[in-house]
Amino acid sequence: MYINRTLERKFLSVANEYGCVLLTGPRQVGKSTMLRHLMEGTNRLEVSLDDMEARGLAKKDPAMFLKLYPAPVLIDEVQYAPELFSYIKMEIDHGAAPGSYWLTGSQSFRLMELVQESLAGRTAILHMPSLSQSELYGDGRTLPFSVDMDGLQTRKSMLAAADPMEMYERIWNGSLPGHRSGKYKDRNVFYSSYVQSYIDRDVTTEIPGVDKMLFADFIRAAACRSAQMLNVHDIAGDVGVSDETAKRWLKALEKSEIVFFLHPYSNNLLKRTIKTPKMYFFETGLACYLTKYSSPEILMNGAMNGAILENYIVSEIVKTYHNAAEECLLHYYRDKDNNEIDLIMESDGRLHPIEIKKNVNPPKKIAGAFEILDKASVPRGCGAIICLRETLTAIDRDTFIIPAWMI
Repeated sequence: MYINRTLERKFLSVANEYGCVLLTGPRQVGKSTMLRHLMEGTNRLEVSLDDMEARGLAKKDPAMFLKLYPAPVLIDEVQYAPELFSYIKMEIDHGAAPGSYWLTGSQSFRLMELVQESLAGRTAILHMPSLSQSELYGDGRTLPFSVDMDGLQTRKSMLAAADPMEMYERIWNGSLPGHRSGKYKDRNVFYSSYVQSYIDRDVTTEIPGVDKMLFADFIRAAACRSAQMLNVHDIAGDVGVSDETAKRWLKALEKSEIVFFLHPYSNNLLKRTIKTPKMYFFETGLACYLTKYSSPEILMNGAMNGAILENYIVSEIVKTYHNAAEECLLHYYRDKDNNEIDLIMESDGRLHPIEIKKNVNPPKKIAGAFEILDKASVPRGCGAIICLRETLTAIDRDTFIIPAWMI
C-alpha cells in the first residue's frame, strides 16, 4: 500500500525549476518509492547504483552511462558514483530541461559536499524523513509545527486524536514505510534486518574493518541514552571501546541519520549554559527495538517512557520542517544551576520555549522555567507544554498545552 507523502508537491514544484533534484534521507524512508510513484505514466528511465554493473559503468565511464540512461532519468543511490556529478553539470549547462535528473542518496553529509563542489546552483536538494504523524494518521498536508493558536487549531482539524496508549503504539511501531505500509508485518524481523543491512552496507564503508558485532552493541548503548545529554565516555564504557572510537562511531551514526543532536541555546546574556548536545534517534521504532521494549504497554510503563516520548516529539517536529523544505532552528536549554527547558524553537525573531511531559495533566508550574529566556537578547514568544493530554488547551494567552498527537 502506497502512503502519500507530504514532500510530493514540493518535489514536483522544484523539479519544474531545476535541471537536477537530489532527494536525500536515511535508508528505507521511501525516497525511491515516492519518486517511482511520481514518475508513473511518464517516459522517465530508472537505474539503481545498487546494481554493481550499473555502478561500475557510472564510475568508469560516466559519459557512456548518461548515454545509456538519457534524461529524463531517476538515478537511485547516486552516492556510489560521485563521478557522475560533473557530467550531469555539463548536461545542465548545455540546456538540459528542468527535471531531467532525479537523484536519490542515503548519505546526506557526503552528498551535500559533492553537490556543493560540482552542482552548486544547478541542483535543488530536498530531504525526506521517515513517515510523519500527519502522513500516517492525517491527510499529510500539515505545515511546519509552530507555537501559535491559529496554526494549532488548523492542525487539530487535520490530524487524528490519540489517547496515551495509542501514542505509545505510534512510538513503538515507528515510522519506516516498509513496516508501516504492511509490506513487512513482523516488526522484530524488520528492524533486525534494518540494523544488519545498515551495518553491512553503510558502516563497513564508512569504517573499514569495523567489528560488526561490537558496532551493533554500540548502537544499542546509544539507544539507551535517547533524549539525554551526550556522554561519550559512558557509551564507550558500556561497549568496551575507547572514547575516540566512540566519537568516530557516533559521527558515523550521525552521517547515516540514525541519530541527530540538539545543541544548547546560548547567547552573550546567558553565560552559564551547558555546552553538551542532546542525542536523539530519528526513528523511535528502531530505538524501542534496540532497547528491547517488546510491546507498547511495556514501553508506556518502562523506565524510558519519558525519554522515548521526548525523542518522538522532537523528531516529529523536525519532520514537519523537512517535509516543507524549511530549516528548523531547535535547541534546548540547561545551565549550571540545573535550570532546563526541553526545547527552544527560534522563529520570526522570537524564542518559543517548549516542555515535553508524559503527564495527561502537567503541573502549570512547569512553565515557570520559561522566564529564564527573558534574560536573552532575543524576545520570548509563546510557549507550550506538549504532553499526553487529548485536547488542546492553554494555561494563559502565552502558554499552550498541546496534545502530542497534534505535532
